[in-house]
Amino acid sequence: MNILFFGDLVGKPARKVIKKILPVYKEKYKADLVIANGDNLAHGKGVTGNTVKEVIQYGVDVITCGDHVWDNKKQAIEILKDREYNFLCPANLPIFDIKKGYKIVEVGEKKVLIINLIGRVFFQKYPDCPFRAVDKILEDNRNNFDTAVVDFHCEATSEKRALGFYLNSRVSAVLGTHTHIQTADQEILNGGTAYISDVGMVGPADSILGCKKDVVIDQMLTQVPFKYELSDDNDILVNAVVLEINNEGKAKKIKRINEKILV
Repeated sequence: MNILFFGDLVGKPARKVIKKILPVYKEKYKADLVIANGDNLAHGKGVTGNTVKEVIQYGVDVITCGDHVWDNKKQAIEILKDREYNFLCPANLPIFDIKKGYKIVEVGEKKVLIINLIGRVFFQKYPDCPFRAVDKILEDNRNNFDTAVVDFHCEATSEKRALGFYLNSRVSAVLGTHTHIQTADQEILNGGTAYISDVGMVGPADSILGCKKDVVIDQMLTQVPFKYELSDDNDILVNAVVLEINNEGKAKKIKRINEKILV
């Protein structure tokens, strides 16, 4: 089984490039399942019903989220209530039942458990323990899945690394998201778990995390709060990973994708 996982989708630029490239990528990488982090899907912050529907129509099978899930709170709650969206919020956010943070999807004859978690280090929000949350999910779904993929939306590489080792041999992959910067530490851990600290982003290349550079630099110089403004660069950075999972649910390969696509 091949799984294609995109880093944080940033606004309309990401949605446009996903529409353009996904059919090509699915064929090129023989992707059986496509997952994307949508924490910045709607103009760089949070999600809306329309933006989730849009990327699902383009061929993304499951959308995960992160700390911006409540930026459009009302719409996020409605999306989460309607399970047909295949949209997940971090399972360890205590406002919702843990079941909103994972989903089992059928891919051919295999069942894939997709888990969304958020970290605690350096975050202002106060989520429950991601380690205990994932333990409960795995225990509750014991013998009900063949492959498990974890999106760990997290600031600190140390926390991501710790969860990777904690889940080594118990899941097929632990994939970090949130920082929008792709790391070069992809590997297969000795228990057959694929790991990378951060998949990166899909968004304007000439930017700071997708935002206009001068806006961010001005804020850092003045310390005055700023309004997030998406970069209008048409050269889109596409960060993703491709996982090859064997019939025993062990990762055999993890390949980074780091390309620029003009839209």
